[in-house]
Parts: sequence; C-alpha cells; structure tokens
Amino acid sequence: MPKVAIEGGEIYYEEHGRGEPLVFVSGLNGVARYWEPQVPVFSPHFRVITYDHRGTGASDRNQREFSIDGMAADLVALLDALKIERAHLVGLSTGGAIGQTLAIEQPQRLNRLVMCSTWTHCDPWFRRLFEARRAMYQQAGSELHAMFHPLWLLPPDYINEHDAEIDEDRRRAASAAPPVEVSVGRIDALLGFDRRAGLSRIDAPTLIIASSNDYITPSYYAQTLARQIRGSKLEILDGGGHSVSKTRPEVFNKLVMDFLTA
Repeated sequence: MPKVAIEGGEIYYEEHGRGEPLVFVSGLNGVARYWEPQVPVFSPHFRVITYDHRGTGASDRNQREFSIDGMAADLVALLDALKIERAHLVGLSTGGAIGQTLAIEQPQRLNRLVMCSTWTHCDPWFRRLFEARRAMYQQAGSELHAMFHPLWLLPPDYINEHDAEIDEDRRRAASAAPPVEVSVGRIDALLGFDRRAGLSRIDAPTLIIASSNDYITPSYYAQTLARQIRGSKLEILDGGGHSVSKTRPEVFNKLVMDFLTA
C-alpha cells in the first residue's frame, strides 16, 4: 500500500496513468475509492492521483482536530512527496473547499480547478445539517450515520435502482469507519470553513458543477461561486444529488474531460 510520510502521520494514495498530474479530492468520507467511476476514464490521458484524507481509509487516524487549511496542507505535502509542482484538481464537496483554499493561498500549485457539490461558507442551512450529523455521530455512532448517509448523498431514483449495491457499500463503510472523534473533528472543519473573501482572487480556470436536487449543498452555493470567480464556468445538472459524479458519471466525466482538455 503506497503511503507518504507527512508531518505527524502518513497519507495513503493511488496513482494511475501518465501525463499531466490530475488529483481527485474526495468529500467528507475522504477516501480514494469514491473516484472509482472516474479513474479508468481519466487515467489514459492524465497521471491520476487519488488519496485517503488523513483520518480516513488507510491513512493515519491519529488526528482529532481538523481544518480545511490543514487538509489543504496535507495535499500539498502529498504533491511535494510525489514531486508534482502543479496539478489539475477535481474536488467534490470538502474537496471543493480544499480546492478553493489552494487556489487562493497557493495558486502556483494549480493548473485547472473543478469544484463539484461544494459550498462557500457555513450559512444557517449548512450549520443545521452538519450540527445534526455531528450530534448523530456523538449520540449514536458511525453505524446509524452510515444508514442515513445515502439519503443525503443520493437521489431517490438512484437509490431505487442500486439498493443492494448501496447496502453493501454501507456495510463496508461502517466496518472501516474511523473513530467517532475523527468524524466529529472533520465536521467541525466544515463548519469553520469560509473562503468568500478570497474568491475574487482565484485566477485558475475554473469549472463549477452542481445538481438541481443536491440536498447537502444546494445549487445556490455554486451560483455564488460562479459570480465571484472571474471567468468561471457553471454547470447545474438536472438531478444527480450531492454525489453527482457517482450517480451521473457519464455526464460528469464528459464535462470535466472537455474542460481539462480544452
């Protein structure tokens, strides 16, 4: 299992293909396997990097306090270890917040930026949702949270068509769940994120993708990002839910491929 040492721990990563570096950055669950619908499509054209965020998957689980800035620093440490100076970045949800942070604070590390199903700051909707999820972890543990997770991520049509697959994925996720304190700490990082003041400084060519029925990050966040990031391109898909890269992979992959190869 390939891992790189970073300050205070280590990160598990996977690498596929050759060409320009392209890193896929997952959401709150933080695991590389989320991008299984993307890796075989993009690896014939790019050097594709996926990884488990610190605290998740096969990366170390020693940390208990998290921030988006810290997650961005972990990604930079991974790129440094792989001797990658600049990369395209595709980030979903938390990955989009990490992308915003890099684009503002370390723009020299990014070529093109794709953000999907992400948010701008913790407004009352976001706060209520994630405070409830945090309380569920604290009071009932990871197993109950895993039962509800698909209802937030996926639209009804996808769940009805993939029920057995979702149940198997839920069991796998629950068995490999990090300590509750890690999940609570990662939610705290989301609640503390706010990069609105720097969005107008983003110069990287940027594609913003949202779905019309995203329960976690409604499309108005994407519209705000598009207004603030000069020259950005906005695509709001009809349906697909929060995990639109999983539920509508053909559409998502074509949008991203066309943008990265334009």
